[in-house]
Amino acid sequence: MNATIALIILIAYFAMLIAVSYYTSRGADTNTFFTANRQSPWYLVAFAMIGTSLSGVTFISVPGAVGALQKGFEGVKAFNYFQVVLGYIVGYYVIGTVLMPLYYRMNLISIYGYLEKRFGFWSYKTGAGFFLLARTVGSAVRLYVAAQVLQLAIFNAFGIPFEVSVAITILLIWLYTFKGGVKTIIVTDTLQTTFLVTAVILTIILITNELNLSFGEMVSTVQSSPYSKIFFFENINDPRHFVKQFISGAFIAIVMTGLDQDLMQKNLTCKNIGEAQKNMFWFTITLTIVNFLFLSLGALLYIYATQKGISVPAKTDDLYPMLALNHFGPVVGITFLLGITAATYASSDSALTALTTSFCIDFMNVENRPETERARIKHYVHIGFSVLFWIVIVIFNQLNSQDVITAVFDLAGYTYGPLLGLYAFGLFSKRPVRDNLVPFICILSPILTIIVNNNSADWLGGYKFGFERLLLNGLFTYLGLWALSRKASVTA
Repeated sequence: MNATIALIILIAYFAMLIAVSYYTSRGADTNTFFTANRQSPWYLVAFAMIGTSLSGVTFISVPGAVGALQKGFEGVKAFNYFQVVLGYIVGYYVIGTVLMPLYYRMNLISIYGYLEKRFGFWSYKTGAGFFLLARTVGSAVRLYVAAQVLQLAIFNAFGIPFEVSVAITILLIWLYTFKGGVKTIIVTDTLQTTFLVTAVILTIILITNELNLSFGEMVSTVQSSPYSKIFFFENINDPRHFVKQFISGAFIAIVMTGLDQDLMQKNLTCKNIGEAQKNMFWFTITLTIVNFLFLSLGALLYIYATQKGISVPAKTDDLYPMLALNHFGPVVGITFLLGITAATYASSDSALTALTTSFCIDFMNVENRPETERARIKHYVHIGFSVLFWIVIVIFNQLNSQDVITAVFDLAGYTYGPLLGLYAFGLFSKRPVRDNLVPFICILSPILTIIVNNNSADWLGGYKFGFERLLLNGLFTYLGLWALSRKASVTA
């Protein structure tokens, strides 16, 4: 892939996004930024959410993981991730039937406003604070991983330092989001989802042609390969076990979509609850299909590498980028760059807008201020989070250790457990809690989860936690809240 051509494509890509931003942000105010004036078509929201849900990490990691060996167990990971995706379906059903009606009934801009009405001031700030921490760190890690790919593919050839290239890309994100906010994001993410899905489909078609297979032969080749196994029931200690994956998938969807301001902010821009639920239904179907395409692509990448005698990189995340940029020709190389850029920035731009919204609503109380003051605060907060993204990414780059990055990414995941516990207790119990002590419970729960996770093999007969750490974290929070609660008073 010629670096000059790739750079021109990247510039044209961002020029398109900025042009879309100019069109969608005309006459925009802070209500437009936060809620898109609640006029978004449900079908645009459904498709736009695909790009937000699938980050650049997903774009290269899901295909790469298909052929990765499962540590401590026989065989590759194969299609085991699809068990998680099946769990997502259950989680999205809960979101559409339980959480979204609650948010619309309370007419929320930030979903964490529910915690204030249910528990009180400190619970509200704690929930919003955990979201800010999780999204800032998690989104920065995702952007960092994809920025490394773009650095190798484009910016190194022009002698542009990593810190400068990241600053440029974050500036570009800021330029097309700073005014239109979520209204702009819904349109740009729709375009970016299109690029993402197109990249996967084009790569599948090219590999099929390169292997001289018809569509039916391609399907049978994938089915007969060791990479296509979906369901794992043999060993409960195996991280790939169906029960662990399915249940975890359901709760991951509930927490990382239904309790996440980033994803729910788009849902709350629909005109009414009926359209929002229609959006969630079609989003679920589309996301399931797209994830299956990613897994199928992963199997084909390994089959192609084997038949062509190409060595698989030690780091499986490098397989798709290596083949797309060095072996598949310019068309796939270009679509791969567009795909990973779309996946990365559809996730990052949405996170930046959601973080700005949450901080402005949950901590700056802009709802009760005049529009001019709201706009000024929103403007500075948006700049602040952009700079914070850059600082976190530069720190990751200086650490230059994949183990450290993985650990930070895992720790960010722990922050969703307290949100799960808070909302579960609020929805399934009427008991009031001692609000001022809630922050301590929410800090203690992840610490206890880490301790149990690190010692589970010794304490639980060899059992190792996977995604279900989220459930344990939420359970600790729930039990802590119960300990701080008292029986609800009965009024006549």
